[in-house]
Amino acid sequence: MHLNKTLIAAAISALVITGCDRAEEKPAPSPDTEISAETTTDGAEAATSGSAQESSVNPEMVAKANQLFEDHFQELLDRSPTFKTFLGMKEDYDKWDNLSPEFEEESHEIVKRQLAELKEIDASQLDESTALSLKLAIRNKEQDIEGFKWRLHTYPVNQMYAVHTGVASLLINQHRIDSVDDAEAYIARLNALPAHFDQLIANLDDRAEAGIIPPKFVFPYVISDGKNLITGAPYTDGKDSTLLKDFKGKVEKLEISDEQKQALIEKAKTAMVDSVQPAYEELIAHLGELEKKATTDDGAWKFPEGDDYYNHRLSVYTTTDMTADEIHQKGLEEVERIHGEMREIMEKVGFEGSLQEFFEFMRTDEQFYYPNTEEGKQRYLKEATAIIDNMKGRLDELFITKPKADLVVKAVEPFRERSAGKAFYQRPAPDGSRPGIYYANLYNTSDMPTYQMEALAYHEGIPGHHMQLSIAQELEGIPKFRKFGSYTAYTEGWGLYSELVPKEIGLYQDPYSDFGRLAMELWRAARLVVDTGIHSKKWTREEAIDYLGENTPNPKGDQVKAIERYIVMPGQATAYKIGMLKIVELREKAKEALGDQFDIRAFHDVVLANGAVPLDVLEELVDEWVAEVKAQQ
Repeated sequence: MHLNKTLIAAAISALVITGCDRAEEKPAPSPDTEISAETTTDGAEAATSGSAQESSVNPEMVAKANQLFEDHFQELLDRSPTFKTFLGMKEDYDKWDNLSPEFEEESHEIVKRQLAELKEIDASQLDESTALSLKLAIRNKEQDIEGFKWRLHTYPVNQMYAVHTGVASLLINQHRIDSVDDAEAYIARLNALPAHFDQLIANLDDRAEAGIIPPKFVFPYVISDGKNLITGAPYTDGKDSTLLKDFKGKVEKLEISDEQKQALIEKAKTAMVDSVQPAYEELIAHLGELEKKATTDDGAWKFPEGDDYYNHRLSVYTTTDMTADEIHQKGLEEVERIHGEMREIMEKVGFEGSLQEFFEFMRTDEQFYYPNTEEGKQRYLKEATAIIDNMKGRLDELFITKPKADLVVKAVEPFRERSAGKAFYQRPAPDGSRPGIYYANLYNTSDMPTYQMEALAYHEGIPGHHMQLSIAQELEGIPKFRKFGSYTAYTEGWGLYSELVPKEIGLYQDPYSDFGRLAMELWRAARLVVDTGIHSKKWTREEAIDYLGENTPNPKGDQVKAIERYIVMPGQATAYKIGMLKIVELREKAKEALGDQFDIRAFHDVVLANGAVPLDVLEELVDEWVAEVKAQQ
């Protein structure tokens, strides 16, 4: 997902997996600056490209390229008030993104013009870092232009990310109220929801006319989420609604008179009754009518040119040219391999029976689940925080560059916990005003086994998304589109790789916790099978759920929620395992090439200190680093 796609995503979702501690205060190194020997060992000084100062570099061309990167980023950023808010900016703080087809067409034309401008840059006159930025910028624009053909092949309202829940999430999690003006901007956004939702309804109608309607199972989720947001005061009797509670809590902290606070609260209540409630009621009614047209066909194959669309999504998400059949087969192979490692755990804990019986034991034994009570949920959050805090103390063993931004653990908010995924990560604000957040979905603790707690914390927190994405946006000397861009195979490949790395330094002491690590890896391997099964091989929702039930230990709730997620996000789930396999492959290749000169800390810097890149570009960066280290031997 590149910048203009990120802007759209930011507008509809706070589920930005896009991420640990403040262990090191010195800034992360710029990719075009050699890391000093003071901060490295055993060849780590070659971790980033330091050979850019060549005689062919033209400073004027470098300056022109970098100015273009910034101008292009800003031009698209100026078109997304919500992404500005997500970045901690308060410009256009009272507005929502424009969702109209006309605006999308205009954005498309801007990207085409930007691509033409980028192609005027002579890459041979650039230093290595700027040349890499140019390569990525051109690639991103070309992919976005290609993707315009498929702009209707999405579900802007689904149980994973939706405009009507995304606006509430943004107001709660990103819209800070530090002044009366900020509060007025919040109220203005409330009053702007009817027009915003009118655009959304028009988009849903355009898709329906093109034959693209979410499957039937989606509608109860999204209608329920909408109703949740207009339940409670001032809409109905009872406790304050989600948004009123949020607004009140923020306004109460302002250093203004009680009369001013009450006036703002009353103004917000009026906006909620006069604007928010009718907007949601109209959308809910429209979704109810759309539900009557929905079918139980689930895969992308049902779309116009569905197979071509799915192949496009696989290419975007994996940044490879792997076919659906190749990904499916790789998944089957990985599932078989991990099953073998799980049988070794069975022997270690003395379990007698088949692997499927062990799965059932792990799904149902009470020792692995906390009570679905407030006490049980708080215990989960406390222990997940302790796991992350322990890992913070081990970072020097694995990393040179570490993020400054802090990380906190939170439960998913009640208004969206029923439909949200089991865990996700949200980036910190670039200005330090908001830490990174690891969200655990504790709606039903029976879906959050304790044996997976450790691996989940590593993936979403550290050394996973928080480590990776905080470092990316704190990097100096690279353009903003690289700081805030993302490639799912890279981002999620690192997240899954980060589940493995702690085992290599002695963590996962509990065999059941190590089983949890394997279970999560197995889950990602099974995704390769079921995602391609659903979208390419015409598996039904039930067939895919059954496959997970037979081959993974995850609870039934996990299985259902996962398959429903894969259905509404074709191809996305394949990126995790494909990305991890590539990172491990590159690490082992580097180890073999460098022998005793291999430094895991330096390798991780190569992976992280350039920001997000496609897998083929990551391979080029690792190969260059290996060659530089060998040249110094």
